[in-house]
This record gives sequence, structure tokens and C-alpha cells, in this order.
Amino acid sequence: MNDYIIVTTLCNKKEVCDKIINNLLEKHLVAGAQVSEVYSKYWWNDSLEESKEYKIDFRTKKELFNEIEYEIKKIHDYYVAEISYVNIENGSKEFLNWIDEMVK
Repeated sequence: MNDYIIVTTLCNKKEVCDKIINNLLEKHLVAGAQVSEVYSKYWWNDSLEESKEYKIDFRTKKELFNEIEYEIKKIHDYYVAEISYVNIENGSKEFLNWIDEMVK
């Protein structure tokens, strides 16, 4: 059985967000993407920063994570971008089959 994951990254520009999503979908590295606007506060260069960002969650297989990370880094404009994943536990059979059918 494949290990299924949700990969997350954040962008502060809609254009970068769309470019990352389209690239990963076109290469069949992910089955789909969900985008949410979020408000972020974080430390950067010894200063407390805040910004509006776009959080992207991708549904995919764990075996593709390294390739996905590579593709995101090629496009992303952050110096340090969050690129992380969580495991999908107990997903429905139909949902996991959909991921299998959509990704390479």
C-alpha cells in the first residue's frame, strides 16, 4: 500500500502560488491543491513580521515528496520556504484511489 500525504507550502504572491500549483498538477506529482488565505506572524532577521499568505495543501504520495520539494524550490521566491508534509491516516478507499489515479 502507498503512503499518502498532504504537502504544505505558503506563498505571499498569488502568481507564485498559481505557478507552483499548475506546475505540480501538470507533472502529475499531485492529485489536487487547496488554497487558503492565512494571516502569519513569524520571526525573520531578528524582527517580528506579519503578512497575508496563501497556504497550499497538496494531496499526493509520500514517494513523490522529494520531487515535489525540488519543483517547489525551483519556483518559490522565499529564501526559506516551508515545505512539509503530514501523513493521511485512514483516508477513504475512494479518496486514496483517486490519488493513485491522478499522480504518476
